[in-house]
Amino acid sequence: MSAMRRGSCERELAARWEAEAMAAARRETEARALAALGQQGKPRGKGRGWKRSSGRRADGGGWQRVVTVDSSKAKTSLEALKISIRQLRWKEFPFGRRLPCDIYWHGVSFHDNDIFSGQVNKFPGMTEMVRKITLSRAVRIMQTLFPEEYNFYPRSWILPEELQLFTAQVQMVKEGDPSWKPTFIVKPDGGCQGDGIYLIKDPSDIRLTGTLQSRPAVVQEYICKPLLIDKLKFDIRLYVLLKSLDPLEIYIAKDGLSRFCTEPYQEPNSQNMHHVFMHLTNYSLNIHSNNFIHSDSANTGSKRTFSSILYRLSSKGVDIKKVWSDIISLVIKTVIALTPELKVFYHLDIPTGRPGPTCFQILGFDILLMKNLKPMLLEVNANPSMRIEHEHELSPGVFENVPSLVDEEVKVAVIRDTLRLMDPLKKKRETQSQQLGKTVARKEDVDSKNAGGANSSPEAHLPSICLKQVFPKYAKQFNYLRLVDRMANLFIRFLGIKGTMKLGPTGFRTFIRNCKLSSSSLSMAAVDILYIDITRRWNSVTLDQRESGMCLQAFVEAFFFLAQRKFKMMPLHEQVASLIDLCEYHLSLLDEKRLLCSGVGRRGTVPDHSLPQDTVPTAQSTGTIVGASKLSYSKPALS
Repeated sequence: MSAMRRGSCERELAARWEAEAMAAARRETEARALAALGQQGKPRGKGRGWKRSSGRRADGGGWQRVVTVDSSKAKTSLEALKISIRQLRWKEFPFGRRLPCDIYWHGVSFHDNDIFSGQVNKFPGMTEMVRKITLSRAVRIMQTLFPEEYNFYPRSWILPEELQLFTAQVQMVKEGDPSWKPTFIVKPDGGCQGDGIYLIKDPSDIRLTGTLQSRPAVVQEYICKPLLIDKLKFDIRLYVLLKSLDPLEIYIAKDGLSRFCTEPYQEPNSQNMHHVFMHLTNYSLNIHSNNFIHSDSANTGSKRTFSSILYRLSSKGVDIKKVWSDIISLVIKTVIALTPELKVFYHLDIPTGRPGPTCFQILGFDILLMKNLKPMLLEVNANPSMRIEHEHELSPGVFENVPSLVDEEVKVAVIRDTLRLMDPLKKKRETQSQQLGKTVARKEDVDSKNAGGANSSPEAHLPSICLKQVFPKYAKQFNYLRLVDRMANLFIRFLGIKGTMKLGPTGFRTFIRNCKLSSSSLSMAAVDILYIDITRRWNSVTLDQRESGMCLQAFVEAFFFLAQRKFKMMPLHEQVASLIDLCEYHLSLLDEKRLLCSGVGRRGTVPDHSLPQDTVPTAQSTGTIVGASKLSYSKPALS
């Protein structure tokens, strides 16, 4: 009963707050307009829309609606979000709102709330995509196509399904090189904040075999030679904004956080491999160490800004531009690996042509610099912590939240500037500003200067944006990697309108038929067998058993098989690119024919514009493929 009354009170308070804000906004807007016009009566041009305005911009001279943000599901990022909204002079609705808001800020996932319009700060499926097993599979596909381009991710095995393979491969390498004494790190698939991570020296470790059935994991080669500062191992948390999925748009924050271990580093051995404060950089673990140092300085303590680390490295002669270039490359390539399946998730929740919100998301990239300054990807976080305070224990069991200036400096800037980039009213304000500028230009010089000061940019009081666009800015250097993305487009095309993420046998047969991939050597019966074999194996290892059919990874495997069968004596990525070109070519002809059919209608039959079979462009007949020049390129530094 009390919970119901509290909920009712909160809703009444929110409604009353909204009504008062709307009334106050109308009164103040009218007063400012009358003062500006210097006359009595209502200003011309006022319409109903202004009655629904949820606020005004304090530093503007005109009537402008402010952006509204629903923060009712923000959870741990709430304080940083509140500061950001205040700095932007936008309107926050902490208890939600009956009317639609411009932006919805969720703390966990896309499905925190039912959203049908506006913008939401989560992509559907992102939480599933960056789980350790799913991320490893996505990167592995890219490593199969482009092994040299994706060597920034440690060699990984997915357990328990690859336990025998892991054991056999380690044994084979040891037999070939008896001096090789590797260390491996085991990461539970659903773990976070360092939970359940441990090191092993041998696949036969009893902890490894004893927990796999209940808790699947990824095991990776441990990076034994990290870059050290003050004899301590550290990692980098970089914030990456995925602003748009299609077209792909990526931003990277110019600063991040460096999280330090609290025990001097030594290479793993039987005596120290259990020392979590030496080997694991997770903040949530090291904060419990007696050696953890809280500091308000950006360049000291157990958590520092990444810029302070770069400054220190620069003072020692390190080429910082090269470090940043490598990190940018790592981020772009990782996002390219994630986007294909994200598109499938997006298609499931927001099908093309149906109403729904647009999505964006801040990701946390955890990166380790090796001793030779090569960046290595540790993991990607769909929900990086945006807390700007830490807990301080006053007495046993009694804690208080203490502000962290380092966290606030970095995280508030990331959230605020993400909102600035996603501002849905920015274009409208720019248009109004341009129109106002034309009007002001007709006035006297003195009045023009005064008007210009009164109508300066609404962001004039803010610092420059801390997020830097890296894609499509560097698209020309990385588009050749987007083969799986093009495969995902084919996959989605044949999913049909049913809300599913798996391709049925009819859809697969239609794909083969429409792309003209069957032949005397590949009958439709063989196609059915291929579908059954690959689908059955993938369904046995994937965690999602809610529906049957061919998942995207299974489709990619089948596509690889078809490409290798059709285009022989070529590297795999060229075989795959050639088959994609062929499929897209046949589908474009089919689409063109359908358009002609719809255009001709009742007037008669449609001429067949299909090319003869011997003129279809293939890698074998032309000696090249569409866009083959992309396969050889020079990589300038990304700064």
